[in-house]
Order: sequence, then C-alpha cells, then structure tokens
Amino acid sequence: LKMSWFWLYLPLHLLTATCLCHSIKAATTSSQQSFKTNLFNFYHSLILADGKETTIHLLKDIPKRYYFALEEGRVLAPFSITVTPCDVPIEWSILVYKSPPGKAAPGDHVTQEVSKSQKASSIASTIFNYKGNSVETYMGMSSHAALYLLEFLSTERDTHITVYLTTDTTSGHLYPELPADPRVNVIGIGPTTVTLTWKHSPSALQHRESIQYCLLVNEKHNYKSLCAAETAIRSSGMKLPPTLALSLSPYLLEPQQVMILSNSELSIINKVSSGEVRQVCMGTKNTYTVPSLSPSTQYYFDVFIVNLLTNASAAYTGTFARTLEEPEPKVTELKDDKVIHVVLDGKKQKFYSLQYQARHKKIHFTFQLCQGQIRVHITRNGKTVASENLSGLRYFSLKGKLLDTYLVQLRSTEEFNSSVKVQASPHFHKPLFPLLPESLKIKSFSKLRTCRSVTIAWLGTQEESKYCVYRKRIEEDEIWRELQSADRCSGPESRHKSEKVLCKYFYDLNPQRAVTTETIKGLEAGTLYLFDVYLFGPSGIPVRYHSKFVRTRKKC
Repeated sequence: LKMSWFWLYLPLHLLTATCLCHSIKAATTSSQQSFKTNLFNFYHSLILADGKETTIHLLKDIPKRYYFALEEGRVLAPFSITVTPCDVPIEWSILVYKSPPGKAAPGDHVTQEVSKSQKASSIASTIFNYKGNSVETYMGMSSHAALYLLEFLSTERDTHITVYLTTDTTSGHLYPELPADPRVNVIGIGPTTVTLTWKHSPSALQHRESIQYCLLVNEKHNYKSLCAAETAIRSSGMKLPPTLALSLSPYLLEPQQVMILSNSELSIINKVSSGEVRQVCMGTKNTYTVPSLSPSTQYYFDVFIVNLLTNASAAYTGTFARTLEEPEPKVTELKDDKVIHVVLDGKKQKFYSLQYQARHKKIHFTFQLCQGQIRVHITRNGKTVASENLSGLRYFSLKGKLLDTYLVQLRSTEEFNSSVKVQASPHFHKPLFPLLPESLKIKSFSKLRTCRSVTIAWLGTQEESKYCVYRKRIEEDEIWRELQSADRCSGPESRHKSEKVLCKYFYDLNPQRAVTTETIKGLEAGTLYLFDVYLFGPSGIPVRYHSKFVRTRKKC
C-alpha cells in the first residue's frame, strides 16, 4: 500500500494524545475513551492483503481484527470482501473510519490535532455485519480515502476461515463464477447409483483447461464450501490432499483411503465412522452417475467448481437423495440329492440364494468349494443355524421339523469370481462325496528327490477308494495363475491324457496307517512339476487334493 494520510495520521494522534493529555481538556471523558479504544483496535490489528486469499485462525471467544485502506485520489473506488467459514458459524463485521475534511498545515497548534482525532473517532460507523457459516461477499464503493476495520469472532470453538479482499474488480475474479441457477439436480436414482446434473459455470466454458468440477458424496449433510468439507473430513481423523482440485499427481494415501483413477476421473473413497466419504473430480463434465452406493441409504451431494491455478473454489447448492431398496434376489429351489453348481460374481458382491423345504427331520447340506473364497449363511424359518467361510469340502448336518424352510445364501469374499457345488439330502447313507482323510495335502520327500524322479505321499481312509495321480510341467511364473484358476471341483476329465501317471486302490482300517507313497519317474532334471491326486468315492464324484509343486534336482 502507498503511504497515505492514515499512516502518518494515527501515530501522530497517539503521540499528541499521550504527551499533551494533561494540558488539553476540550474533549469529554467518553470521547477520550472511544478514541483510545479505536487506537487500540488499529494497533492490535493486522493488514489484510489485497488480491490474495488469506487464511485466518480464530480462537474461541477471542476476536481477531484486520484492516485495509482506500487511498486518496481514487474516484468511486470499488472493493469486495469474501469470507468463507471453514467449520462452525462465525460473526464478522466491517467498520469504516472516513478521512476528516482538510489537512492540518505545518505549525498549526496541537489542539487542532486533538480536535481532528476526536472528529475522526466520531465518524466511525459499522457498514456490515453477519453471523452464520455461509460464504458471504460484501461489495463496497468509496468516494474518498477511508480506513476499514474487519473483526472476526468464533463463539463455538477454535476454527479457521478464509478472507479475500480485492480493490481491482476489472481484472477478473479469483473464485470461479457460478451459473444463474447453481442447484445440483437429481435426474436418476437406482439401488446403487444416483445420476446428477448441474448448469455449466461461465468460468468452465471460458477456461476449460484450468477449471474442473469436483463432487463430494457423504452420508451426513451438505457443505456450503470446499473449505468446510475438507475440515469436516480431516476432523474425522484422516489426511486429505490440500484441496479437491487434485492435479492427478501421486501422493500417499491413508490406510482407510482408496484412490481410483479411470476414464480421466479421480475418485478418493474415505472410510470414516460416520459412513463413506467419496470425492470425484471429473473435468468439465456437468453430468455424473455416482456408482457403487448402498441400497436404501440417504446420501448428500455437493459440487464444487475449482480453479486449478489458484485452488480457489465456489460451491453449487447441494442436494440429497435416498437410493432405492435392492430388489429381492432370485431364489433357486434345492431338490433332494440334486447337485447345483453356483458361480458367484466377485465384483458385485451379491448373495446367491437357494431355498430348500425339508421333507425329513434331518437334513444334510454338502458344499464343495471349487474356486475362490465363499461365505455361506444358512437360516431355518428365518433364524440363523450356520454361518462361516467355506474351505474345501464342508458338511452341515441339521435337525429340525417336517416342512421347515431352509434358505442358503452364498457370497464371494474376493473380487474375482468364485464357484461352489451344493447338495441337500436327507439320505445320510448315500453320501455324495467319498469319505475324506484328515488332510488333503500332498507331501514330497526332498531326500528322495532325484534328477529324474520325485516321491510323493498322501493320506487315505478306512474305506477302499480309487486314487489317480497326474503330473504337469509348469514354469515358475505360472504358479500363481495356476492356483487362482484351478477348479477344485473338476475331475481328471479336464486333464490331458499325457498328464496321467497312474490310478490305484488302497485303504487301511487304522487311520494312522492309511498312508500311501508313489515314486514318479521319467522326469527331466531341474524342471518344475505340478502334481495332483484325485480321490473317487462310491458316487463317482472326485475330490481333488491340494496341488503340489516340486522341482527335480539339477545335478545328481
């Protein structure tokens, strides 16, 4: 700021009022007190920068003051002040101290200075005051030099605000411009999606490269500014980027944050105690469908237009919507002894439902996990009787009443597809699957491993059964893919004939001695092999042991 009348005027007042207070008695006690208060306010205030957004931290019940001046010689000087509360409602006001007419000539008596001081204090006035948490802008015009004092106060708790002062209203705006109708409109609602649209900002149409829209989705309430939204999310215990105006440059996310970048859209999902908070920046598109929402849940949607060059933003008028209830899933009927093969979509994470009406008091449910990981939940007449994650082969023997209704719900617990075979049967003497050993692991003996052979062993049962051994040459980088894609329900019919090694029968009435070994010969040195064992029971349905990877020795 240039040196104007008020820079010299106020220090001179302080000096003359202090040194000559015993000799001058023209003012009343009340005006002297008012003058001293005004001087104290100015000298305990800070200068508010022109043309720059200033962040101000407020302590509870402690006012904070800033001042700025309009210089002499400017005719009808316009100015604007925008205040953005970033949390709780605040109180703020603007006081103006106009310049007294005329100037003192050098050598004038000091009483002239005192009378001017008192006159200056007498023409101070409050021109604006506000209380609330909305973004407010005051537009003013001054025809002569004046000094302005801004006072801010938070009565609820410590908080912070941003203040933007400008005396240059001709070179554009710091904040992006909102359209005449700044409302966000809901044009479509589904169980897991909400489609929104809003009018284009004039700023977005003029400066496409430096302007973008950002959407905030939460389950609590709407926010009146981007600053308030960021403060609320931080208060929940998570760290955010400096603004939603993300430059798409990489940064570290918190453990409870998920970042998704697709089709030039950046999404950040925060898991907080009050629900999910989602942020999406989508460039200059003014229609957006929010995906992957929870059914029958109320969400609040706020759109902010952000200037990427200055990080300044403006808030549209937010909206809210409740997602629809998810339609009842289709229920497949289970029939006695019939095997159903169920494939579950891991991406949708939906339950697959099977219903069974008991014609006997005792019911036997069998589950054979084929791929992935699955959660099973069984209810009888609406009450839970079993719930757990499946692993391998699992039996549930349940006792109830005739015509009891069982509902079996299955869901994949992984992002990729899972599958399982399910059977309900009242016939305990006709098991679908063979009697299983305590473990389905295959063991290899390192000391018996040679360049041309590998010795493996596995457990059997007290029931005579058929076991078939298969081998397959495999590369190191194929192991993970083989494990993920392996269908544990598929039998030897899915294998190439050249992979078959042998089939044999054995059993032992003593489970401790029901162990068999086999030496597979004719292998290549230093080569990795995949070994599988299939167990066949009376029904002919095979059970596959856990695959074993063994490498032959390079040198012997």
